[in-house]
Amino acid sequence: MSNVAGHGPSGQGATTRAAIAEAASHLFAEHGYAGTSVRAIAAAVGIDPALVVRYFGSKERLFLETVRLPLPIAKAFDGPLESLGERIVEAMLSGNLPERLATMGALMRASDSDAVREKVREIGELTFIHPLRAQLAGPDADLRARLIGAQMNGLLIALGMDDDRLTHVERARLVAVYGRAVQALVDG
Repeated sequence: MSNVAGHGPSGQGATTRAAIAEAASHLFAEHGYAGTSVRAIAAAVGIDPALVVRYFGSKERLFLETVRLPLPIAKAFDGPLESLGERIVEAMLSGNLPERLATMGALMRASDSDAVREKVREIGELTFIHPLRAQLAGPDADLRARLIGAQMNGLLIALGMDDDRLTHVERARLVAVYGRAVQALVDG
């Protein structure tokens, strides 16, 4: 039985599919969606470009399956509401921030695709908006959660653009100052 499109028994097909996904993930993060071709992905793996399409169907499906925006945000929701703003900023700046910024840049550059835009919205809803909204009390909780999401996107975009006036700020100071701005929306 064959392993077309990643289905069927494990073996060579599963290994090839995983290698394609790994190469695509790196190339999309480095060059964006438009700057990454199926040929480049295939060349990175050492296979014929037709195999990329065989395993994933299209470049867009490959992008949607491989690009992830891990948000280490869950831990921020543990603790008192009075310091949630700072915890959110700290969580967003923690972990592998350069990788997160590169992935976010790839997603932004690919946002002309309806499917990619929908995937980005879905990721944001599940990993950030819904859990945050559950933490917020008072009126306009959904609106406030979305505005906090917009604040965090703005910060990450500015950092991803290497704004020297932000990238050289001590992390603790950035967390404290930006955390207060986020906290204003948390408090409502």
